[in-house]
Amino acid sequence: MTEHQKKVNLIINNIEKTFIGKRDVINMLMITCLARGHVLIEDVPGVGKTSLANALAKSFDSSFKRIQFTPDTTPSDVVGFSMYDSKISEFIYVEGAVLNNIVLADELNRTSPKTQSALLEAMQDGKVTVDGTTHEIPQPFMLIATQNKAEQFGTYPLPESQLDRFMIVMSIGYPDELSAIKIVEGAKKETIVDKVASNKDLIELQDVAENVYMDTKISQYIVKIAIATRNDRLIETGVSTRGTLLLARAAKSKALIEGRDYVIPDDVRYLINPVLAHRLILSREGLTKHSKPTEILSDIVKQIPVPEFNK
Repeated sequence: MTEHQKKVNLIINNIEKTFIGKRDVINMLMITCLARGHVLIEDVPGVGKTSLANALAKSFDSSFKRIQFTPDTTPSDVVGFSMYDSKISEFIYVEGAVLNNIVLADELNRTSPKTQSALLEAMQDGKVTVDGTTHEIPQPFMLIATQNKAEQFGTYPLPESQLDRFMIVMSIGYPDELSAIKIVEGAKKETIVDKVASNKDLIELQDVAENVYMDTKISQYIVKIAIATRNDRLIETGVSTRGTLLLARAAKSKALIEGRDYVIPDDVRYLINPVLAHRLILSREGLTKHSKPTEILSDIVKQIPVPEFNK
């Protein structure tokens, strides 16, 4: 086990102290975090979305802010606003909630498209512009957004441009029976999540993940999958260039978590659905057949030869 893998495992184990029985979910969150991405969690209420985000932030010396989105949440709540200070006779900038290391955007689909779009610059460039002045978001920066599957009335579906900026879309799901019992039994106990790494450590791990080796065959494999989605009759809009880049970055992070300094095809295959499925817009034929993006991706991947390497 490498030193970097030990450090990542320490963080994952720390989060698991309060988020029990879902190590695969924690791994997916860490993959996104190490790849400098953002994650959207689609699930029913009460499965621990807030606890997961809070535990990640507490594992570092990171600033954390939760935004509870409602129909009356405004863009200024997100990015901040300028206010006139009569004492100094100047306008001063009042920071918005997004000016933190880890931001939980809770029930993002309950707010208006105008407010949703206020997050776009922050997600893409790590900065916000208010009244013509640009403000840098402190690094590292990660947005964890949630939306409830069951709630349709009074919601605003995220537009494709917003969805495309999320590296990973995933669900948490209910815990298994044994994990649920542990959660119930530990409900009265206060489990403290320790700070086990610094923001500097996280940035270092992100730099290491970025430099994980990816062979040209792996890059070609990713591009072939993307091209196949663009040519499939069941798909109106296939995987974007951004999608291929994010899949590559996520695969590198997964390799780091597993203690490798190189990517293997299984890293890519493991991440195809969470990274690519939400980027597909189905054609009329696809919708008529009630096809699911994950099913179509599965069929596409089966038709593309997996890269082989000499042992």
